[in-house]
Amino acid sequence: MKKPLLMLALLLMATSCAPRLSGVDPNHVPSPYTWDPQPAPVEWWYVSAYLPDQKLAFHWAFFKYYVPKHYRVLGLPARSVFPYPFASAHLALTDLQADKFTFKEKHDFPGVTAIIQGNPLYLELEGWSFRQTAEGFELKAGPIDIRLTPEKPPVVHPPGWSGNEKVGRMYYVSYTRVEINGTIAGKQVKGLAWIDHQWGGQMSGATALWDWYGLHLSNGDDLMLYRIRDAKGNLVLLQGSKVTKDGKVRPLLDLKMDPYLNWTSPRTGFTYRVAWRVSGRGWSLVLRPKRLEQEVYSSAVPVAYWEGPVEGEGIWWGKPVKAWGMGEFVGGLVGWAVH
Repeated sequence: MKKPLLMLALLLMATSCAPRLSGVDPNHVPSPYTWDPQPAPVEWWYVSAYLPDQKLAFHWAFFKYYVPKHYRVLGLPARSVFPYPFASAHLALTDLQADKFTFKEKHDFPGVTAIIQGNPLYLELEGWSFRQTAEGFELKAGPIDIRLTPEKPPVVHPPGWSGNEKVGRMYYVSYTRVEINGTIAGKQVKGLAWIDHQWGGQMSGATALWDWYGLHLSNGDDLMLYRIRDAKGNLVLLQGSKVTKDGKVRPLLDLKMDPYLNWTSPRTGFTYRVAWRVSGRGWSLVLRPKRLEQEVYSSAVPVAYWEGPVEGEGIWWGKPVKAWGMGEFVGGLVGWAVH
C-alpha cells in the first residue's frame, strides 16, 4: 500500500508545481507596450534587419518555451517535472559582399542558464543579451553590438494576434522601424531594423508554418505580411498590416500572395517559396530574395526555416515605392518535409 500512496503524493506535489500558462484570448487586444515576458507556452523576441548600404543582414531571435502540455516524464505531466521555461537563441548573419551566410545558436536545456527578466526587459543566454533602455534597446550577440532606437511607437498588428484555433494563436506586437547604430564584425553600421514580440500557443513547425515579411517602404510606411499554413502546408490565414509614416497601424484588405520562385534545401529537403507577387486593395509589390541559401536549421529544436534579406518594388496607393527588409519562411519539422 505504501508504494501507491507515495506515487499519489508525488503526483499531487508535481501537479501543484505545474505552471499556470495562458494562451491567446481572441477577445483581448494586448497593449503595444507589452515587451516583458508573459505566462505563455511559447514566446519569442526577434530583431531583424537588412542594411543595403553595408550589404549585411541579420536575424536574432530569443525563444522562451515550456515543455509541450501533452509530454510526459516517468508517467507524470512533463510540465510538472519541468515547471520552468527553457530558452534558445538564434543568430543568422548574411554578408552579401562575401556571399556568406552564418548561423549560430545557444540553448539552456537542461541547465536553465538563461536570464529572462521584465520591467525593463532583459534577456541573456551565454553572453548574448538584449536589453531595454530608456532610448530603446541594446543587442549584443556574437559580432553584433548595436543600439536600437525606435522611430515609430510600437503597434499591435490587427486584430491583435496571428493564427487561429486550428494552428494556434500568437499575440503580436512590433516596433516596425528602428534606427540601428553600432558595429557588426567590427564595422560601423547604420540602417533600419524590425523588432517583434509574440507569445501564445502556436507551435512552429508542429502546428503552424508561415511565410512572413517585415518590410520598410521608401515612402516611410512599413509593411507586415503573414501567410499561415497548417502542418500539411494548407493555407489557413493571410494577414497584413501597414504602419504609416506617422506610426498608425492599419489592416490590409483583399490580400494576395503568389509565389513565383522556389528554392529547395539540399540539407533538409524543404522547398521554400522565396519570391512573391503580393498585393492588396490599393497596392502591389514584387519581392525577391537577395540570396537563396539562407536556411536555418536548429540542432536543439528540429524546425527548419528560411531567413534572409529581400528587396522589391511596386505601387503603393498610386505611387511607386521600393521595399526592403527581411523574409521568413518556415519549412517545418525536419523529417516531415512539405513540398
